[in-house]
Amino acid sequence: MTDTTARKRLLIVHHTQSGNTGRLAEAVLRGAQRVAECDTRLKRAFDAGTEDLLACDGLLLGTPENFGYMSGALKDFFDRTYYPCEGRLNGLPFAVFVSAGNDGTGAVREIGRIANGYGWKAVAEALIVRKTITPVDLEHAEALGEAMAAGLAMGVF
Repeated sequence: MTDTTARKRLLIVHHTQSGNTGRLAEAVLRGAQRVAECDTRLKRAFDAGTEDLLACDGLLLGTPENFGYMSGALKDFFDRTYYPCEGRLNGLPFAVFVSAGNDGTGAVREIGRIANGYGWKAVAEALIVRKTITPVDLEHAEALGEAMAAGLAMGVF
C-alpha cells in the first residue's frame, strides 16, 4: 500500500538554448510551487541524473523542438538514466512541455516512445507552445505545473 501522507516530489527536467523553454520551465515551477504539499525541483537536463529521477514521484519534461525532435540535452538525460533506472519507475506519472518553432509533435512523439520504454504513464496532454511565447502560454505552463503537483499531493497519480 502506498503511503499517501508522505510529501510527494515533483521533478522538472528541461533544456533551453534560446531561453524560451527556460521561460516555460520557470512558469511550470511557479505553478507547482502553489501546491505546498509537494516538493518541486527544477533541474537542467545536463544537471539531472539517476538519483534525481529515482527520488521523484512525478516528472515534467521540457524541451525545445530541434529539427522535429527533442533537444540533445534531454536525450542525453534519457541515455544516462535509462539503464540504471530500468524497471524501477514503472507507472511514474509524467507530462511534457515543448517550445516549438514548427509543430512540436515530433518531440512529443519521441519522448513518449522513450517514456514507454521506462514504463512511465502520461497524465496530461503535452503543452506545445509554437513560435513566440505569450502570457497565455505562460499561464498554461503554470497550470500544468500546478495540476501535476496537486495530482501528486492528492494521490491522483
